[in-house]
Amino acid sequence: MKGYWHFPAIAAVISILTVTFSDWFIAGFLIWLLFLHYRQRLRGIPIIVSLAAFLFFYFYIPAIHSPQLVDLPEEEASVTGKINGNVTKTSKKVEFELLEQSSNNKILVIYFIDKKMQFPNQQNESLKHGAACRITGKLELPDSSTNPGQFNYQNYLLTKGISWQLIVDSLENMDCKGSSPLSKLYTIRSGLIDLVKKNVSPETGAWLNALVLGDDSALNESTVELFQRWGLSHILAISGLHVGLFISLLYLIMIKSTLFTIERAQWIMVIFLPFYAFIAGGEPSVWRASTMVVLFILLNKFNVKFSVTDALSIVFLLLILEDHYIVYNIGFQFSFLVTFGLLLSKRWFSQNNGSFFAVLKISFVAQMMILPLQLSYFYTFQPLSILLNVVVVPYFSLIVIPLMFILLFFSSFTGFITQLIDTFFVHINNLALSIIQYIDSIAYFPWIIGPISIWSTIMYYTLFILLMNYMQTKSLKLAFGYGAGISLLLVALSLKPYFSPSGSVTMLDIGQGDSFVIELPYRKAVIFIDAGAAHSFEDNKATDKNFNQIIKPYLYSKGISRIDAIFMSHEDIDHIGSVSFMIEQMEVETVIISDYFQLDKSTEFMWENKGVEIERVAGGEQIIIENQLFSILSPISNKNSTNDNSLVLHTELGGNKLLFTGDVGKETEKEIIKNYPDLKVDILKVSHHGSNTSTDQTFLDQINPKYALISVGENNFYGHPADNVISVLKKENVIIFRTDNDGAVRYQFEKDQGTFMRFLP
Repeated sequence: MKGYWHFPAIAAVISILTVTFSDWFIAGFLIWLLFLHYRQRLRGIPIIVSLAAFLFFYFYIPAIHSPQLVDLPEEEASVTGKINGNVTKTSKKVEFELLEQSSNNKILVIYFIDKKMQFPNQQNESLKHGAACRITGKLELPDSSTNPGQFNYQNYLLTKGISWQLIVDSLENMDCKGSSPLSKLYTIRSGLIDLVKKNVSPETGAWLNALVLGDDSALNESTVELFQRWGLSHILAISGLHVGLFISLLYLIMIKSTLFTIERAQWIMVIFLPFYAFIAGGEPSVWRASTMVVLFILLNKFNVKFSVTDALSIVFLLLILEDHYIVYNIGFQFSFLVTFGLLLSKRWFSQNNGSFFAVLKISFVAQMMILPLQLSYFYTFQPLSILLNVVVVPYFSLIVIPLMFILLFFSSFTGFITQLIDTFFVHINNLALSIIQYIDSIAYFPWIIGPISIWSTIMYYTLFILLMNYMQTKSLKLAFGYGAGISLLLVALSLKPYFSPSGSVTMLDIGQGDSFVIELPYRKAVIFIDAGAAHSFEDNKATDKNFNQIIKPYLYSKGISRIDAIFMSHEDIDHIGSVSFMIEQMEVETVIISDYFQLDKSTEFMWENKGVEIERVAGGEQIIIENQLFSILSPISNKNSTNDNSLVLHTELGGNKLLFTGDVGKETEKEIIKNYPDLKVDILKVSHHGSNTSTDQTFLDQINPKYALISVGENNFYGHPADNVISVLKKENVIIFRTDNDGAVRYQFEKDQGTFMRFLP
């Protein structure tokens, strides 16, 4: 099998694709084997091993579609098992995995710490890896996403083998005893993290713990977001780069100190690297790099010659055998894809063009290898990140990471050297971050494409492999052709909505608030009617949670980077709180408000400086956006009430008439039907989240809706929607869609036909 280990590794990849996407990959796998056999590149044992690998992993890899559920117990459940992995403790909660004794299933245990009580030290000591526990709590399903594009926490836990979470409301309900030998390693890691926090400044300590010990919890959120936007997140997570630098530094110290022979230094590395992989957080990229080094040292000891590709393939298979859920780990996927791409391109790297171009080539291959994954997970990428990586990666490789390892050694002492390194790092790193932030402010032009299908991904990698093949053989014309093919593929994906004859109206589930997105056919326009936010409990201001977790992911998942218009019905945060965040981060052309909307002058000035046109309208007027007519039915006069001054909009899409009512009350509803006695509506946005202050019987009798949309938070404080509102709608045989039960609701239309779709089953 020497020189052939990549074939069973590829067979394992195809089996993963088969389990995850489609059985058609089986046919592709067999055709691939027959082709290789026909070309006399694969015979005998490699074919048998590849077939065996495919069959084994096909049954070994778990499918992640939906949890296998039984009826949840209404009361508290008692669970017995052992703590698996690390125990995460923050100021707000304690969280750990429990390996249930009878079924061997994983359960996520969560205890929310009472602010008035301190977490007892005795309880803290008992929560260790391998501890046998009996825990009583409420067994629940983890939260699932309720909107397209939104992060699915339930699915994330499923990819780790966790289907349930146990919410513990009292420390008395957790009884844990004992531990495992591995718990000592977790204790050492926690001790090192605490030591750094104690002896190093908070700013430096956050970077040290992230880059050396794999704990990024203290890093500034804005810095993490900045690195994500520019494709620099791999620097913040311990990867092969960090392990390689650590190995080089350690090996150099051992050899140069003359205390160790080369032989002894290598054996120390074999023993110490698995220990470091564990201390560094045990991420797949760390285990990949550490295991490969250990494997090469051992093979060299026994005079066994293996190629790097064989070693990578063996490590890939070993890691999956150790944990079959690891294939769903984004770090695992990124790590092996990048490493595989770099190995395939080694001939191109060896064509010497100077160190700058060498780093540029590595950055190019790394970014291109993970691009489809970036689109699958984040729907966007930053083309200029290739250039920024060329500068930032050497800075971290040559200065920051070595400095962090040195500082970890000296952090045991609180003396002059520690303070000197600490101060030096703070100054130089602040300068570096300032430069990145400046570049971000003038050159951040993300390409928002939306999700990429598995078939487009296969086409992309086929073109990229051919591109790199011809780059290495210096067939530049052919390479340019395949590079152009990749560009055309990405352009086609981003232009796809502009050729679609269907449009949609989506009621997003933002909790207790309104946010409607209208997408006209052929992507002629994207129009928002309200974009609410949650309140901050501290200052009662809008938070960016709804924008960052719901609205932006939805837009990105649709490949939307520009908003043509935002109708803001009235001033309430639950209707317009996210608009400022949208204007700050996206291109917004027009904001439309009523004549009686009280817009803060400073906000108006700031928005206009961003290039946003602010248009005021009144009842009786009409506004046309890309040939789509919106009639403003209200307010005609100032009602001296923000709710009753809500914009009421009427439009027709897909052969159905829609009415958006904001938060108007019954008196305003009566005024509308008085002013428009012939008003008919097919789809009604129920006013004020279904409050009993709205949705009057006479109003319904005249407009005669077929469908009702209620945007409302689950188990909300106000008791919305009111029982009497639901009763009167049902009495009129109106089909009701509500976000607390259905999640996001999408009305999709084409020409004069439309249909409704619930996001939740």
